[in-house]
Amino acid sequence: MTKSLLAGSALALAAAGATSMYAMATTQDDADQARGIIKTFATTLQGELKGAIKSGGPVNAVWVCEEKAPAIAAQLSEQTGWDVGRTSLKTRNAALNTPDAWEQTVLEQFESRKANGESPKGMSYASVVETDGGKVYRYMQAIPTQQVCLACHGKDLPPDLAAALDKAYPEDQARGYSVGDIRGAFTLSKPL
Repeated sequence: MTKSLLAGSALALAAAGATSMYAMATTQDDADQARGIIKTFATTLQGELKGAIKSGGPVNAVWVCEEKAPAIAAQLSEQTGWDVGRTSLKTRNAALNTPDAWEQTVLEQFESRKANGESPKGMSYASVVETDGGKVYRYMQAIPTQQVCLACHGKDLPPDLAAALDKAYPEDQARGYSVGDIRGAFTLSKPL
């Protein structure tokens, strides 16, 4: 959520009373927590990927995404009380990363925002969603494609890497990206 949207929301909530201001402060704190968790997730995963690539090239990095990325997300979920993951319109691991309806809508909004000139770097969206179990705070942050990402997510992959990806992810759709594309998003949620 952009600062201008947060400011506009704060003004609207201020008119609604003190309870709403508490809700706004809570969701701002939640957004800050979510960004911190994402930073930890991204930094940890990038370190694992760089180490794997350095020791055995991009083919060696496939197992990091297959094994380590879900483990990092699970560990962060356990440590923080948030449900932490990644999703995309073009999934690599459909079993773990297929977007739900809310995520699909947000990912499509991200693409629209990018098409209208907004940089995907730091692009995010948050909302409180009513579920059968109560209110849930949901937060997503776009993952912009960087040059290093193209080794495994680009258009022209070496045959050995393509074969390793095909073996690990038979339904892989996460290829064909260019620098600056939105490769997906970090997605976090927690009950309120």
